Amino acid sequence: MSRRGGITVKLTYLPRDTSITIALEHLAEYGALVIEDLVDKQTINLLKTELAPHIENTPMGRDKFSGHNTQRTGGLVSRSGACRSLVTNDLVVGIAENYLKQYSKKIILHLTQAITIHPGGEAQVLHRDRGAWGDYLPAEIEPQLNTIWALTDFTKENGATRCVPGSHKWDWSQKANPEQIINSEMSKGSVFIYNGSVLHSGGANHSESPRVGLNLTYCLGWLRTEENQYLSCPPEIAKNFDMRLQNLLGYTQGEYALGYYTDPYSETGGSLRSPKRALE
Repeated sequence: MSRRGGITVKLTYLPRDTSITIALEHLAEYGALVIEDLVDKQTINLLKTELAPHIENTPMGRDKFSGHNTQRTGGLVSRSGACRSLVTNDLVVGIAENYLKQYSKKIILHLTQAITIHPGGEAQVLHRDRGAWGDYLPAEIEPQLNTIWALTDFTKENGATRCVPGSHKWDWSQKANPEQIINSEMSKGSVFIYNGSVLHSGGANHSESPRVGLNLTYCLGWLRTEENQYLSCPPEIAKNFDMRLQNLLGYTQGEYALGYYTDPYSETGGSLRSPKRALE
């Protein structure tokens, strides 16, 4: 915690053995936190190796928001076994499920994206990720919980994600002052967790090396996701995953009647089938 210009600013850092209850308390108050060294360096190095050829073939962003010096690589569940282990991390999923459970019985995977900010990359404009659904959801409904895993050390110099702790409680018209913005500096293997309503953005990279983060986000089970997991991770791939990951990908019913499908090749007419059947 620090005081800048008379304003109290706080980004919580918790140890890897923290409890879900403690994490939820800090998220409720500040909308963001860091869990330090949650996964080992070996897992992170494997993940970087698996993603390297895909990142290499990813073009830079086409506009200022996506970043002219930033690569955004998706479809990661299909491409990386190590990524799948992070998607299903017990502590992170437990936090997400408990944080969002008042709005939905189930959560699903909203987005997978490796974000590589190269030297010279400019800072993004501060924004709220819930903007993916426009302004249609009431402010009191929190639609998502997000993570950015550090695949390299995150520093202010190399573009560590910027955030405005507590801004999830603000009126959406309120703007942040510079002294209210904190960089989520953290070591490789740590994870920055933030909700969909807190102001944040990628930072500017003034260093000589790329900053690589893994953006994995979760949302309410009855919402349309930013990344279409049925196309990014179709049944012929998803059928080999464990049930928890299949459920997060959406191969389950969101509520009693959400997610059924009809087999177009079936000879039994238009009978409704559980999405689980698509994996058989």
